[in-house]
Amino acid sequence: MTRASLTLLLAVVVTAAAGAQKSGHIPLTELPDIDQKLLLEHTRTLASDQFEGRLPGTPGEDYSVTYLVEQFKKLGLAAGNTNGTFIQNVPLVGITPQPTVALTFAQDARRETLAWRDDYVAWTSRMVEQTALEASELVFVGYGVAAPEFKWDDYKDVDVSGKTLVVLVGDPPVRDPARPGQLDPRTFGGRAMTYYGRWPYKYEVGAAKKAAGVLIVHETESAGYPWGVVQGFGDERFSLRAPDRNMSRVAVEGWMTLERARQLFGMAGKSFDALKKAAARRDFRPVALGVTASVGLRNRLRTLDSRNVVAKLEGADPDLRDEYVVYTSHWDHLGVGAPVDGDRIYNGAADNASGAAGLLEIARVFTKMPVPPKRTVIFLSVTAEEQLFLGSQYYAEHPIYPLEKTLANVNLDGLNVNGRTKDLTVIGLGYSDLDDYAREAAAEQGRVLQPDAEPEKGYYYRSDHLSFAKQGVPAFYPDDGTDFIGKPAGYAQKVRDEYIANRYHKPQDEVLPTWDLSGAAEDLALVVAVGYRVAQAEKWPEWRPGTEFKAVRDGKLGK
Repeated sequence: MTRASLTLLLAVVVTAAAGAQKSGHIPLTELPDIDQKLLLEHTRTLASDQFEGRLPGTPGEDYSVTYLVEQFKKLGLAAGNTNGTFIQNVPLVGITPQPTVALTFAQDARRETLAWRDDYVAWTSRMVEQTALEASELVFVGYGVAAPEFKWDDYKDVDVSGKTLVVLVGDPPVRDPARPGQLDPRTFGGRAMTYYGRWPYKYEVGAAKKAAGVLIVHETESAGYPWGVVQGFGDERFSLRAPDRNMSRVAVEGWMTLERARQLFGMAGKSFDALKKAAARRDFRPVALGVTASVGLRNRLRTLDSRNVVAKLEGADPDLRDEYVVYTSHWDHLGVGAPVDGDRIYNGAADNASGAAGLLEIARVFTKMPVPPKRTVIFLSVTAEEQLFLGSQYYAEHPIYPLEKTLANVNLDGLNVNGRTKDLTVIGLGYSDLDDYAREAAAEQGRVLQPDAEPEKGYYYRSDHLSFAKQGVPAFYPDDGTDFIGKPAGYAQKVRDEYIANRYHKPQDEVLPTWDLSGAAEDLALVVAVGYRVAQAEKWPEWRPGTEFKAVRDGKLGK
């Protein structure tokens, strides 16, 4: 190669690099590194016993919020609220139920009484000191779904007002007529759970139908977690404080075990399995069980303002800084509760001290970018995710920055603590253009994207990004990869099963000496690249056609 040719080649390379830097599309390898030591330090602090399990409305919240604000300030980030603070108050009511009358099913002279926590858990979202069902007629409504787009209505023209609904968790498993034994992907997403399958929806539609109560039948496979997790729902529960004191909700919301449900149906002279099978057909109609339910609850109420923590990195481009990319992760967990093996502090190390720590580390990396983001980046650490995403719901309903100008939400809920993977799981892969950013970044790491292996468990509807998606904002939700480097086949499922069985929502979710954050670091680098490149992009990301959130977004953007 001649000197002139070499000079020309170098000029081309320099020009290309300058162009990439000017556009902000910096190669992932040139972005600041994730600091695993800092990541672990933040996680240890947030998951320490001093933070008491980070339950909203307790000293654990004070410790958590103070720590997060201090860390954001150390990074030199601006206060994220327009009032000049790092805090967005979230008005909550905490309701602790205590049964005064055990749940009892009655038919003529026959009575079946269920044991609190062992057989059932019930509560109310209403801001009242006492609530009850008194000989409320039980009606089985199948999966309790009213979905006109699928021409599906489990209620038909039956009036269920004032009655108590018995509901199955999950979507109706509709069979594909063209593929015997397979679920129809055109109806409720096939194997993938839709929002209709999530248990909060069951209560919402019950309230819309003016039912007195809703009792969901627990099945571990359909719910995605064991009965032990449901038992925790009987502790203090939080709701956003509505002007009507939440009186539009049903009087009693609850769950019962599969065993007790079978007994109930037998008491009614029905076959649970036969009716469950019937509920998978469009022609299903509600079935009056001829049995009544009675239960009484005394409620201890406390109102509080919990806190979202909000930090901001203002965009460098004056023409684009009023457009936003929002990173979220929840700081809360379950606090101090029933002892398990002598431990009462539910530290929530993986869920979600690790994610909150990841958010701090992402924020640090953004402050070190060689080319600052054009658009403004918001770092939002939200409260009460464990109470059905109340902190993110409040932000989405009372946004500090307009959602019509928010390009994307990127959410973290637990990090990979088991080492590097050749892949990254994306919950909801195929939902939006954000996948393209992730796929490109993964390729730069020599990795690939994988879809959720358990779409039937509805993980896309189980974390804070859902609050943004329901408002139309494209939302990206990464999860651990499954192809672990240097590990045998089945390793990913093994560690996942072990975590769910032994540590998920238990005091045993603590930082372990076996943790390996090298995989978390790679995942966070990819997540940084996704948000950064969206912040630099000329075109806004969009929902893919057929996605349930696309119509909301198009409507808000006037499309």
